[in-house]
Amino acid sequence: MKSPHPASPWLAEFVALAAIWGASFLFTRLGATEFGALPTAGIRVTIAALFLLPLLLLRGQVPALRAHWKKIFFLGLLNSGIPFALYAYALLSISTGLSSLLNATVPLFGALVAWFWLKDRPHGMKIIGLLIGFVGVAMLASGKASFKPNASGLVTGWAVLACLGACLCYGLAASFTKRYLSGVPSLVVATGSQLGATLGLALPTLLFWPATMPSVNAWLALLVVGVLCTGVAYVLYFRLIDKVGAAGSLTVTFLIPVFAVIYGVVFLGESVTAWMLICGAVILCGTALSMGLFKARA
Repeated sequence: MKSPHPASPWLAEFVALAAIWGASFLFTRLGATEFGALPTAGIRVTIAALFLLPLLLLRGQVPALRAHWKKIFFLGLLNSGIPFALYAYALLSISTGLSSLLNATVPLFGALVAWFWLKDRPHGMKIIGLLIGFVGVAMLASGKASFKPNASGLVTGWAVLACLGACLCYGLAASFTKRYLSGVPSLVVATGSQLGATLGLALPTLLFWPATMPSVNAWLALLVVGVLCTGVAYVLYFRLIDKVGAAGSLTVTFLIPVFAVIYGVVFLGESVTAWMLICGAVILCGTALSMGLFKARA
């Protein structure tokens, strides 16, 4: 007889992962306001690498990293270094809620990249989902993106483009991983990519280091985003892939904005408009369709 709660063994980890990744926007914002975008990203990946490296050593997977280090280090820049810096830059100008809604387009970019690069052409409802998702992005950007300084002197248009650029990087990284790193242990890819991103961001981090030493709170924010939102999140994510598969794990994208919006409202006093919620719903529906999550049943 089947258990009445078959999802319970992994559901807690699924929700925890969404809550952790949702918090990454909050802590990145807190760190970036004092460190700046590039040092924030550099410190984040360094802390994550230091957290993951002992796990790699304990599992004896260093030889696998040595065998694939060039591709994995490049992946680190594409999947962590560049997008983390772009989000840190964006969060200096736009809210955590808006940036998390834009982050929900990652599967859309992933599907497009896979289509053009891997010739993994979507069909039927998946194509409609892509169109709906990007219409939602256009709706959201039209109301929030401006290339003229606002009352605070901020230019939100570049921040929105930075978020979308980060999502494109994630989409490229997914196809790169599938093409060149299939079969490589997940912990090897996770640890090696953080090491690669650390090396790639080392010089920019030093060059753009803030003139005034950041506060203890800013350091703690980056410690949390490095250990919890990157290191621990990777471990949870790969555990989830083992339990429910890659497609099922990607649905965590739908929960992340919920937590990010709540954190932004509670801890930063951010406002959420009805238009943001409507556009977010359009984006999420389009993403769900593009991932094939809505299927007709007999």
